Amino acid sequence: MTQAESTAKPKGQPKRLMLIRFGKMGALGWFEHNENQVPHTKSHAIIKTSRGLELGQIVGLGNYHGGHFRSAPEQVAEYFGPTETGQPVITEIGSFVRFATHEDIREQEHLEQSAVSEAQTCEKFAKEMNLPMKIVDAEHLFGGERIIIYFASEGRVDFRELVKRLAREYQTRIELRQIGSRDEARLIGDYETCGQECCCKRFLKILAPVNMRMAKLQKATLDPSKISGHCGRLKCCLRYEDAAYQELRERLPRKNVVVSTPQGQGCVVDVQILTQLVVVQFENGDRQAWPLEEVRVLDNQAAAGDLQETAAESPEVTERELEELEQAESEMEDASRRVRSDDSQKSISDKEVAGAEPDVLSEGQNDHQNHSGQNDRQNKDDFNNRRDKTNRPNPENKRQ
Repeated sequence: MTQAESTAKPKGQPKRLMLIRFGKMGALGWFEHNENQVPHTKSHAIIKTSRGLELGQIVGLGNYHGGHFRSAPEQVAEYFGPTETGQPVITEIGSFVRFATHEDIREQEHLEQSAVSEAQTCEKFAKEMNLPMKIVDAEHLFGGERIIIYFASEGRVDFRELVKRLAREYQTRIELRQIGSRDEARLIGDYETCGQECCCKRFLKILAPVNMRMAKLQKATLDPSKISGHCGRLKCCLRYEDAAYQELRERLPRKNVVVSTPQGQGCVVDVQILTQLVVVQFENGDRQAWPLEEVRVLDNQAAAGDLQETAAESPEVTERELEELEQAESEMEDASRRVRSDDSQKSISDKEVAGAEPDVLSEGQNDHQNHSGQNDRQNKDDFNNRRDKTNRPNPENKRQ
């Protein structure tokens, strides 16, 4: 045995880690412990986090062997997958104190009831101080180190005096945390239209952004009341099948591309993503849906210009034209609304002028209203002229 081998320290045993979910927001963390066995029947534990002493729920009870979590932290991170926001899913590292008893669970239930009254007291104080904030929920830690108040507000709020007043009331540390609409739904949301509990409350930890492109690609209805969740934004479930829809869409040919079918050459006017069908329009104007396997895109697109022109001359409204029409209609309504608002404001301000004659005031209002009426008629005529160019609705807006 060499001198280096004799002086080398023996390798220590790997740390025993326990994966636990805790807090109102359902955060995940690794907690070091010295237990030889993790009973499958006990699903709660008392842990020490950066916030204080808390009660958490053990995750993956069937994945422990001899006190060790079978999957390495790297494997667990890979299981949850990378996040687009760059935020880690497991954000806490602390220590395990002991397994929770029935008395601990009853104490936690008592603290949750106390948190309701604490949130109401905070809301009362905020109203008395005229603070522009909405109290969403409160969380009282198991160890009593602090009370966390979650609130929503459109801007920044100076709540220093509110914190001092709450600290005097409860004789503990107070933490006010501002949250967004999606975190608010995570705290107070219950069940969605699918019949399941809200994803953000049940299992989603990182709320990735969702855009309207996903709804259009999946041919979902664009009614905001049907594609929006409790938070008022697009539902998170629109992301679940977005990658599959994109992969299926890339297989299909683009619109206005000339293809060859068993019936002859035609131009692509529409596609159906899930069924993988291609709607082709022929020279005689007939349309027919063909499976993707029976359609072949022609290499020489320039030689088929007549077919493309025939499809382009179709009186159907394109999606872009519909959006422009809707935008023009919205602008026209906004312009009329602004004019009416200006009229009312001008009327109020003129009435406040001392010594103003009623006849002069009404005459000025009539001139302004006549001018605004001409603008409204001009905007309406422009909108009608654009709408007359298109006769039929866009089939893309119909659910395939």
